[in-house]
Amino acid sequence: MLHTFVAYVEDLPGVLTRVASLFRRLNININSLTVGRSERAGLSRLTLVCEASAEAGHRIRASLFKLENVVDVDDIAQAPSVTRELALIKVAASPRTRSQVFELVEVFRARIVDLAPESLMIEMTGVESKIEGLIQVLNEGEERVLEICRSGKMTMRRGHHTSSVLKAMGAGSSESPEPAEPDSEPVETLEDAAANEPE
Repeated sequence: MLHTFVAYVEDLPGVLTRVASLFRRLNININSLTVGRSERAGLSRLTLVCEASAEAGHRIRASLFKLENVVDVDDIAQAPSVTRELALIKVAASPRTRSQVFELVEVFRARIVDLAPESLMIEMTGVESKIEGLIQVLNEGEERVLEICRSGKMTMRRGHHTSSVLKAMGAGSSESPEPAEPDSEPVETLEDAAANEPE
């Protein structure tokens, strides 16, 4: 099953290295990773998607929480949420085929952000399946996809958080309360993984 972890991390060097090292040691592939500024000063919002069992998901969340410079972690894969992805697609298009690309862009509710004599660039925001659909249709036509740049998934819970959820995420007040730790159980931290890793 897919897990979507949303973590608030301090804006300090080495944080992404620690996160990537944790997943390497747990032998779990990261499907998508997006990091950017958050609504909280000094903290970035990290959205990470990976595939693992429910038991492994709980272990990953707890291990992330234990990492240095990680303030909060939430697994929102099973919660009502909104997920979007950004894609920039550069397509070879001559004056003869340009109108066909314009029609496709309109159908998929994307937009043209750059137009050159032999190519154009499409910007599209949406769910993964919608972006994949546009790429597939472009590849089936006379147009040739020259380059694709895609962001990782960006996910946010739907609706208004209750006070308990806000408090658990550390955003219930301006005083930045201490986050509640995940349920305690033996978890593999970076130190444990390093000790058990074969030479």
